[in-house]
Amino acid sequence: MTNPYIKRDVEGILKSVARQFPSLILTGPRQSGKTTLLKRLFLKTHKYVSLDDPDIRLMAVKDPRFFLKNYPPPVIIDEIQYAPGLFPFLKMMIDENRSRKGQFLMTGSQIFPLMANVSESLAGRIAIFNLLSFSFGEQLRGKGALDLVNLKRMVFRGGFPEVVLGSKMNMKFWFNGYLQTYLERDVRQLRQIGDLMDFQRFLELLAAHNGRVLNLSELSRELGIVVNTIKGWISVLEASHQIIIITPFYKNKGKRLIKSPKVYFLDTGFLCYLTGISDDQQIFKGPLSGQLLEAVVLGEIIRNFYNKGEIPRVFWWRTSHGEEVDFVVEHNGKIFPIEVKMSAQTNQSMARGLFLFSKIFKNEIKKAILLNLADKEMILGDKLESRSIFRISTINSILEE
Repeated sequence: MTNPYIKRDVEGILKSVARQFPSLILTGPRQSGKTTLLKRLFLKTHKYVSLDDPDIRLMAVKDPRFFLKNYPPPVIIDEIQYAPGLFPFLKMMIDENRSRKGQFLMTGSQIFPLMANVSESLAGRIAIFNLLSFSFGEQLRGKGALDLVNLKRMVFRGGFPEVVLGSKMNMKFWFNGYLQTYLERDVRQLRQIGDLMDFQRFLELLAAHNGRVLNLSELSRELGIVVNTIKGWISVLEASHQIIIITPFYKNKGKRLIKSPKVYFLDTGFLCYLTGISDDQQIFKGPLSGQLLEAVVLGEIIRNFYNKGEIPRVFWWRTSHGEEVDFVVEHNGKIFPIEVKMSAQTNQSMARGLFLFSKIFKNEIKKAILLNLADKEMILGDKLESRSIFRISTINSILEE
């Protein structure tokens, strides 16, 4: 029995863009549903070939011309990063018939190496999209309202399709297998790593730092590994869409601001696994709860941008005196400061950072939002509102207002 299909929010724009560009690439972490999505949308009009197959990969690497004769457009090419030498040949084929749209639809799991080849060979000829694991909104589609029990379950499981759709899935075993596969394939391909156990220890430590200022020296001391190695490993995690680094929001308003970046994991299920959370009853308990809820909100914001084919512009803000706003989102020339609170109560003291930020940047702000676990929503001040995380669609709709 096959699992039901969950419609992805990016589907409409993918179909539209495939009618406008000669090629398209869909990147994202392993197991996020890239292949399933492209097959679902285009298998009736396109052939399909996967470079995961060692024999096909060898053909693509050793003889790109012969590969493309065997798999001419329109075609879906899965895991294109395994044969970067294909890109110049794709360019030549596209330029032979530039007006033909949707010739090559590709997937890839490693954004940085891919983009180097795309920029060099297919600039102006390709549309680029990112697909993360399921958003909370996608999982909730047609299932009614969200409550605390369901929120905890969804945070614990995360959004990888096999986990979401496999109701009897052993979470620990699945993520253990995912971690090992990820380590062996993506990590080794992106960077020479001598001891995979050291990298796994680093992953677990970084997960404990989710939502905190990224202090490379501190990580280096705790692991006994040099800072340059830590920097390289951070790049690996970014390249394979496991984490996102958000930098401080800064405009010269006469304030001295803290300028260090923060790190967040993009799938809460993987984050829970790495931090040792073993069931949903542990969600939102303990010292990491607030940062875990922040990861939920940030993940929805990032997915909202990706599902429109846009580059996320999300920052954080803190003054040298400690006033802070979790996220500052730039969209359509306006900014949206968002504060996340692990509380079912709402009061103005929770929005102290938002009030200050709104005072300093009052002309640029569209709306300031306090997101918490309260059931009710209320107005806290001019352009400042309290909203409920239980209305997950609220997170996405904020940017549409």
